[in-house]
Amino acid sequence: MRLVFAGTPDVAVPSLEALVASRHEVVGVVTRPDARRGRGKSLSPSPVAARAAELGLPVLKPEHPRDPQFQDALRALAPDCCPVVAYGALLPTPVLDIPTYGWINLHFSLLPAYRGAAPVQSAILHGESETGAVTFLIVPALDAGPVCGEIRTPIGARETAGDLLTRLASSGAQLLVETMDRIEDGTAEFVEQPAEGGTYAAKIEVEDAHVDWGAPVDVIDRVVRACTPAPGAWTTLDGQKFRLHEVLPTDTPSTDPGRVDQEGRRLFVHTGTGRLELLRVQPAGKKAMEAAAWANGLHTDTIRFGR
Repeated sequence: MRLVFAGTPDVAVPSLEALVASRHEVVGVVTRPDARRGRGKSLSPSPVAARAAELGLPVLKPEHPRDPQFQDALRALAPDCCPVVAYGALLPTPVLDIPTYGWINLHFSLLPAYRGAAPVQSAILHGESETGAVTFLIVPALDAGPVCGEIRTPIGARETAGDLLTRLASSGAQLLVETMDRIEDGTAEFVEQPAEGGTYAAKIEVEDAHVDWGAPVDVIDRVVRACTPAPGAWTTLDGQKFRLHEVLPTDTPSTDPGRVDQEGRRLFVHTGTGRLELLRVQPAGKKAMEAAAWANGLHTDTIRFGR
C-alpha cells in the first residue's frame, strides 16, 4: 500500500522506520511544524521530520490539518492508508476521508482505558500491573474508533514512563506494520470499543509532578516513575525546586512527612505511610546525581522538604 505516516516525537520514529522497512511504500510524512527547542530556543524540526529527511521522504508540516493547501498536498500523494503515532493534532473529517482505508492510530494503552495524551504515565500513576498498545481506526471522537490489533505487556515494578514508552514504541511499531499488512490482505478485523469503561488520560502538567509527602509511600513512588523523564517529579528544599529522578519505597514506619533521615550515605524521606529512599536526585542549579553524592555535601542534620 501507499502510506503517508503521521507522527511528531521520538516515540514515533521506530514506527516510521519499521514502515519504511516493510513491504509497503511510505510516500510522505506529516508532522507538526518546526518548534523552538533547547536552551537556545532555535527553530528545529520534530524528531519524525528529521528522520524523514534522512530517509529522503517528502515532509508536510501544516500549521493545522484544516489548511486547504495541506489537504491538496495529501490528496496528491494518493495514500491508501495513513498510519499515525503521536501526531499531536486533531484530524477533521475531510482529512480523515482522504486515504482509502482511513487513518490507523497506534495508541499506547489498552483502549478504552486511558484515551488521551498521557496513557503510559496514567497507567503507572494508577498502579496498573499491565498495559499495552492498540491500533484503531481514527474517528472524530477522541481515541474512540474500532480496534484492529492489540499487544499486552506487564508494567515492571521499577519501570518509569520513559522505560515503558521505549518498550511500547518498539513492539508497537511491529503491531502497526502487521495491521497495515492485514488491511492490504483484506484480513483486518475491526472491533468496536465498549460503550462503557472508557477513561481519559490528560497531559501530565508540572504541578501534577509536585510530590505531596503526606501521601502513601507507594503513591509517591508511582508519581516519580510516571513523571520520569518528563515533566519530572519535584519537591522544594529551602524554597527551591528539588527534582527526584529515582526513589525506592520501603515499609519502614514513617512519623513526620517531609523530614529526611540520613543514615550513613543513605537518605530516607518520611511520607504518609513509610519512608522513601532517595537514589538519584537533582538539587536546584545542579545536574542529576546519586543521592549518596548529595549526602556527602550536606552540612546540616535537619533536612525537610516542602509540602
